[in-house]
Amino acid sequence: MTLLTDDRRAETSAPLHDLLADRWSPRSFDPAYEADEETVAALLEAARWAPSAANLQARRFVVARRGSEAFQAITDSLAEGNRPWAVDASLLVVTIALTTSPEGKPFRWADYDAGQAIAHLTVQAHALGLHVHQMGGFDPEALALAFDLPDEAVPVTVTAIGRAASADRLPERYRDRESAPRTRLPLSELVLVRD
Repeated sequence: MTLLTDDRRAETSAPLHDLLADRWSPRSFDPAYEADEETVAALLEAARWAPSAANLQARRFVVARRGSEAFQAITDSLAEGNRPWAVDASLLVVTIALTTSPEGKPFRWADYDAGQAIAHLTVQAHALGLHVHQMGGFDPEALALAFDLPDEAVPVTVTAIGRAASADRLPERYRDRESAPRTRLPLSELVLVRD
């Protein structure tokens, strides 16, 4: 049985833009798809123009194409549960938060700004017909060592980017999760005050 990956629209309580309602995070990526340079540039431009507290732009990125040494280093840092499927992504992007200035002043919003940048990249990817899966399961120390990052450059997330493929390609243990209904907490549980 083929598990479809393209009918995953969110059931929302209010109308959303298609780019948001149709966005989801697959694990099955097409290993034949290769993102061209124009696509990579568009993704990074979206991240670059994301909001930034005080315009500090305290985020940096490591962008690695499948088959490169950098891609292998990122893959090696992934948790065991992420490696089997992430290797088929066209790109792996490490998002890095610069937590302090060169003078040692803390950048309180660096993690938030890094998240904003990847959120914008995610929407741009979806607009280009691609999918993104963000991962927290990785070894930040291994990435810092692999890419010679200074102490203030903290890896926040690793993001797999590519063209979604049939869930049938996945090892069995991931197939149910790939096709399970999408869920979110209701707004009544998320919003503490709405006056």
